Amino acid sequence: MVDLATQHRTMRTKMNAAISKVARSGDYINGEAVKDFSSNLAAYTGAKYVIPCANGTDALQIALMALGLQPGDEVIVPNFAYVAAAEAVALLRLTPVPVDVDPETFNIDVQKITNSLSLKTKAIIPVHLFGQCSDMAPILKIAKENALYVIEDNAQSIGSVYTFPSGERLQAGTIGDIGTLSFFPTKNLGCYGDGGALLTNNEELAQKMQMVASHGQTTKYQHELIGCNSRLDTLQAAILDVKLPFLDEYIQARQQTAQAYNKALEARSDLYEIPKCIAASTHVYHQYTLKVKLDKRDALQQYLKKRKTPTVIYYPTPLHRQPAFRGVIRIGSDLGETEKLCKAALSLPIHPELTEEQIRYITDLLVNYE
Repeated sequence: MVDLATQHRTMRTKMNAAISKVARSGDYINGEAVKDFSSNLAAYTGAKYVIPCANGTDALQIALMALGLQPGDEVIVPNFAYVAAAEAVALLRLTPVPVDVDPETFNIDVQKITNSLSLKTKAIIPVHLFGQCSDMAPILKIAKENALYVIEDNAQSIGSVYTFPSGERLQAGTIGDIGTLSFFPTKNLGCYGDGGALLTNNEELAQKMQMVASHGQTTKYQHELIGCNSRLDTLQAAILDVKLPFLDEYIQARQQTAQAYNKALEARSDLYEIPKCIAASTHVYHQYTLKVKLDKRDALQQYLKKRKTPTVIYYPTPLHRQPAFRGVIRIGSDLGETEKLCKAALSLPIHPELTEEQIRYITDLLVNYE
C-alpha cells in the first residue's frame, strides 16, 4: 500500500545528514529540530501555534483535556472512522456519540450532527477522512449556535484546503478550535516512528495544551494541572523537517494517481463507485477508497491479492458495533450508511512512488474483473 523504502532512497543524503546532526548533538528530547519543525509546520499550515506531541491519538487526548470537559459530557464523532477519536473521548470518561456519515464523501453527515445533539453535548470531532475536509462551514455554524468546541482530527488530510462561501481558504486542522495531526510513517507526512502535533490559533488553548503535554507544568517541577507525558522526539522532528518541503510534491503525485484511477474505473460504473470530493475541499488522497457494488468487495479483494495487488478495508466494523464501546456510547441517530460502507469500501494502493506501469497493472485488473 506504501513504499517507504523507495521514498527514503530519494532523500537519503539529506535524511542521513539530519539524523547524524541530531546524533552528534546528543540533544534527543526537545532539541533544536523540534523547534525548527514546529516553526516550519506553522508556516506551512498557517496555524499560529504548533504543539508537537508523541502521536496522533495523544494529540486528540491532549486537545480534550485542555478543553476542561467533565465526565459524562458528550462528544460527537463520526461512526465510520478509525477508533482513535472515540477512544480518546472514552478514556477521559466522556461519552462518544457516533454519527453517521455521507455515503459519497465518507465524512460526517452534517444534518445528522444536528439530530444527535443533547444538552450534554460539548464538542464535535470531525474526522477529515481519507484526505479531504469534512464540510466545515455548516459544522462551525452548528458549533457556534450551540456553544460547542470543534476539534479537527486531521491525521489523514494534512495539506487539504477548505474554501468557505466567503472565499476564505484555510488549511485542514486550522479551521476549528484545535486541529490534531499524526505523523505515523504511512501518513502523507510521516516520520520513522511515531509522532503527532496539535494546531490552534488560540493562545490560551495553546498554552494549556503545552502544559497538558508536559505533565501539566508551567515551569519545571511546577504542576498547574493533571497532564501527561507526550513529546515528539528530536530525531523524528528532524526527519519530518526534511520531508515537509516535499509534502506538496507528494500530494500532487497522489492526486495524479487518483485521476488515473478515476479515468480508468469510469468504464466500470456497473461495479465501482469512485470516491467523491466535496466542492469546498481539495483532496490529498491519503487513501483512494472506492465502493464495490453487488456484494463483490470481498471476492474482488481476494482476486487482487492472488495477483500481488494489496488492498485494505477501512473500516470493516462500525464504531457502534465495537465490543469496547458497549455501554460507553450514546447513539443519537440512524447509522445505516456506515453499515453499508463497511461492506462496500475498498482502498487501493496510492502513494507518491507508484509508477505508471504499476497503476496500469492495477486498473487493468479492476476493469477486467467480472
